[in-house]
Amino acid sequence: VQLQASGGGLVQPGGSLRLSCAASGTHFTINIMGWYRQAPGKQRELVARTISSGSIDYAGSVKGRFTISRDNAKKTVYLQMDSLKPEDTAVYYCNIRYIGEVYWGQGTLVTVSS
Repeated sequence: VQLQASGGGLVQPGGSLRLSCAASGTHFTINIMGWYRQAPGKQRELVARTISSGSIDYAGSVKGRFTISRDNAKKTVYLQMDSLKPEDTAVYYCNIRYIGEVYWGQGTLVTVSS
């Protein structure tokens, strides 16, 4: 199983970015697909996740600004990030739980700065 993330970059405060993460090597519906982030000097934290049942969780700090979605046919999870703030600056990692195993993408850097 491999995860390929894309979409990071530099954006001004108040701007938007959309992250994508495509999974390969899976043959069944992926149970959990999500995004974590790690800012410099901080621990990795959950940003948002979507469960195959339809349930969605967001970190309180991004609720109302970020939207997670998934396309099961494309085995892809998206993170639409709006109203970005400097404190959203971090490396963002996609994460899936598939048949009891956890897999991580390579990380994509998001920098929010003027």
